Amino acid sequence: MSRPSSVGIKAIEVYFPAQYVDQNDLEEFDKVSAGKYTVGLGQSKMGFCNDREDINSLCLTVVRRLMDRHNIKPEDIGRLEVGTETILDKSKSVKSVLMQLFEPFGCTDIEGVDSTNACYGGTAALFNAVSWVESSYYDGRMALVVAGDNAVYATGSARPTGGAGAVAMLIGPDAPIVFDQGLRASYMRHAYDFYKPDLNSEYPVVDGKLSIQCYLGALDNCYQKYCQKAQEKYSDKTISLASFGAVLFHSPYCKLVQKSFARLAFNDFLNSGNNSGISKYQGLDKFSNLKLEDTYFDRDVEKTFMTLSDDDFARKTKPSLLLANLVGNMYTPSVYSGLVSLLISRPIDQLAGTKVCVFSYGSGLASSMYSLTIAKDSSTKSDLEQLVSKLSYVIPQLESRRRVSPEEFTRVLEMREKNCHKAPYQPENSIADMFDGTYYLKSIDDKYRRTYEIVRKNK
Repeated sequence: MSRPSSVGIKAIEVYFPAQYVDQNDLEEFDKVSAGKYTVGLGQSKMGFCNDREDINSLCLTVVRRLMDRHNIKPEDIGRLEVGTETILDKSKSVKSVLMQLFEPFGCTDIEGVDSTNACYGGTAALFNAVSWVESSYYDGRMALVVAGDNAVYATGSARPTGGAGAVAMLIGPDAPIVFDQGLRASYMRHAYDFYKPDLNSEYPVVDGKLSIQCYLGALDNCYQKYCQKAQEKYSDKTISLASFGAVLFHSPYCKLVQKSFARLAFNDFLNSGNNSGISKYQGLDKFSNLKLEDTYFDRDVEKTFMTLSDDDFARKTKPSLLLANLVGNMYTPSVYSGLVSLLISRPIDQLAGTKVCVFSYGSGLASSMYSLTIAKDSSTKSDLEQLVSKLSYVIPQLESRRRVSPEEFTRVLEMREKNCHKAPYQPENSIADMFDGTYYLKSIDDKYRRTYEIVRKNK
């Protein structure tokens, strides 16, 4: 068998819960100033799970939908990787739960388990899948990557930055969205910026200021290292934001993404060296001798480079924040929901040939930056058109979700908190408003064994 080429994403599916809380309503309910969540965080709506959904059901739903929508047979899959930080069991993987979609067809020769490190697990799973397809162990089947989480916070300032959802991606050769080979940069460190030490709670411990510092520090390091590696690989090119048609970020909240794009513009400014002759940098000499690590909370730097990069941000990154704005932070699927948002926000002709920069971050911390190239030749452009056309459900489903009051949202989270890891347990919420084809939790028995069924509205 010849070595696979143009390895990348051949299909993608996103799932989010069928209910949300409006951030304007939440501002009023929390008695905070108007705009604190909608303008300050850049969030409009937040999806969430009631007691009928958990990480297993989220992943079952998104995998089943991807396979049905793209007519993927169980025997087509040779590797199945899951990235999540939503842990139901300290031993049994979510991947093992997903095997019930394959076992009835006699398909059990499927490699892969779960990857866990905050919001980075989905990227770790993706890298594993790409490496398998490119390796000597590849047997002609495809890999399936699933990233899913239910992101919830205790009452307080972090609660509006939650969200929930899952993304599934089919990885294989001759793809319309290709990973740039031999070019990615990572930054890994030990930090207590966000972590979940209490195994009896869904809520994390968060050091907000340290979390932002770690995120921006990781971004700086990944970008500098990516630029260095890219310039070594392509010696005739200078790498900057101008090298990319789109830039995707892990999105804890949309305003941080805008600040992060500005941060890369600041990196470009410092990387340009003697920049006095560059017209867009006129009047910025006072920033020339600053060190990146001294400017994480420098408001003058932040404001200046947000203004400088505003037009580029609007073109290259804002379209990717559609789902982040309307669903919230999905954790591991966050940056990949950004890819979905980009794909449904631009015409095919504008997508074709686009170089996409991707920054993935997970607290604790783990981060990577890599790039994708969206195909433009005629043979793969039709595959791209098909991939994008299969995402036509996203906007209608966003618009058909049920708007829930902050009071009901709070009651749901209190119910989840009260019954976290309880067994036996019988879920109480209705399945009437769930999307057709969604898996839901039917029951948990006295041995903590979970049973799932699927919503069937069009019998």
